[in-house]
Amino acid sequence: MSHTLTGQDRPELQKAIQEIVDSGFAGVQLRVNDERGEWVGSAGVNRLGESAKPATDGRFRIGSTTKTFTATVVLLLVAEGRFGLDSPVDDHLPRFGLDRRITVRMLLQHTSGLFNHTGEYYDDGTVAPGIPWQGQEYVDRQFHTYEPEELVRLSLSKPARFEPGADWSYSNTNYVLAKLLVEEVTGRSLAEETERLILRPLGLSGTVLPGDSPEIPEPHAHGYYRYENAGEWKVVDVTRFNVSWISAAGDMISTTEDLHTFFSALNSGKLVPAPLLAEMRKPHPKLGYGLGVFVEETDDGGTVLHHNGGFFGWAALMYSTPDGSRTLTASLTTGDADLDFAATAAAFQKAQKALVQEVFGARTGSAGAAEGAE
Repeated sequence: MSHTLTGQDRPELQKAIQEIVDSGFAGVQLRVNDERGEWVGSAGVNRLGESAKPATDGRFRIGSTTKTFTATVVLLLVAEGRFGLDSPVDDHLPRFGLDRRITVRMLLQHTSGLFNHTGEYYDDGTVAPGIPWQGQEYVDRQFHTYEPEELVRLSLSKPARFEPGADWSYSNTNYVLAKLLVEEVTGRSLAEETERLILRPLGLSGTVLPGDSPEIPEPHAHGYYRYENAGEWKVVDVTRFNVSWISAAGDMISTTEDLHTFFSALNSGKLVPAPLLAEMRKPHPKLGYGLGVFVEETDDGGTVLHHNGGFFGWAALMYSTPDGSRTLTASLTTGDADLDFAATAAAFQKAQKALVQEVFGARTGSAGAAEGAE
């Protein structure tokens, strides 16, 4: 392990995370690994009303960054010969009556056309709601358990967005189906398979698949959700939350160190066999999504791989160079700042761009926009 630098060695990084807090986030923790070693730091507060900063080894909810773990498990099972990347999902999950053209690859790449169970935003501006994920209704269901089957059936009760393979559209339901596929084929839970294939081999002791438990292990910062109900603004602590509503599309808990170890190992070829890693990193022309990872060209001709994530209270960043030698992993928590959903998304995107610019020395586009849209 390379030596850890203090904030004094890289004041520009401490400044960047302080600016994120100043833009309205409650707390940030950041870890950067590159040729200069490892730097960790935090800014803001661990909890509203207190002055302590977030712990730099704190656990946090990683949202859609979970998708990279889920996709990796699926690819490792492909490597074991359990099923083919281009075999029909219906072969293994016949109970749903899925379109026979939907393959395992399409789930991982969001090209199945399946309706997103957390709601769809169409190009003409119309919105088709799914399960509640904002407002009072969301808060009222803070400890509600959704079964994965229920999420899939909700999705299948709605019209598909397009023919399988004909287009690209981010759908959390694809990853719920990936979880059910893993469980059907192996006879074990996704949590057990993730433990066997990723967590144990890499020693990721800070990473948890919570299932329907609302708990988050200590130490951790607190995340808050500010929303309007009946003309009144409220702030709710959403640290303890049953995240079964997002399932394997975004339910994991991790640390910046575990995300670094995982993403560095994945990109340096230590986890997934080279031919499958190459498949994983083939970007779809629309927004550059591979199999559970965004592949983004920077304006200086380089490439960064990433998958960010977020839902109310929480956001995560996970970036790497293609060889895994330089990574940026971070957690952001929201507090009681006067930011609506759009303003929070804009602040998150600005923060993400500033950090990527600082660490990778390159500007990227806006592929991250889809990732916080759970």
